[in-house]
Amino acid sequence: MKKVLFIFLLIIILSCSKRNETEFSQQALEDTFMSIVGEELTFKEVIEKYKGKKILIDIWATWCGDCIKGMPKIVELQKVFPDAVFLFLSIDDSLEALQKGIKKYTVKGEHYLMPSGWDGDFGEFLGLSWIPRYLVIDEKGKIAVFNAVKANDEKILQALKL
Repeated sequence: MKKVLFIFLLIIILSCSKRNETEFSQQALEDTFMSIVGEELTFKEVIEKYKGKKILIDIWATWCGDCIKGMPKIVELQKVFPDAVFLFLSIDDSLEALQKGIKKYTVKGEHYLMPSGWDGDFGEFLGLSWIPRYLVIDEKGKIAVFNAVKANDEKILQALKL
């Protein structure tokens, strides 16, 4: 019986291995975002604005304690990698809440609201279950880091250095 249980648990663990995507799905690219001034754009339109640059994506919310605790690490990354784009995607409930949070926490970078939140096509593509969540997009538009939950993750530092 123990052997069967062990094999069962091993199968579950292996099937839950983390994905490591290198390209966004078409559905994720077509998900709608909102700029800080209320302009609606697809995610594809958002990232095309920064084509040819490294992009650190920080998925966060102004009500998220872990997100706020991670902001000093983001500020340090901004100092070390001033040429990178810091793209903040918020799952806040409203644009007003996001605007207030940006001001309150003095978050510097490019800001967009994810109206579809956790369950939209973008969130589904990521398998978004926790924030903050960080991604790095390289100069060619490929996902260099798909799943990091700490801003000082070694994978992020390496991807921004290259």
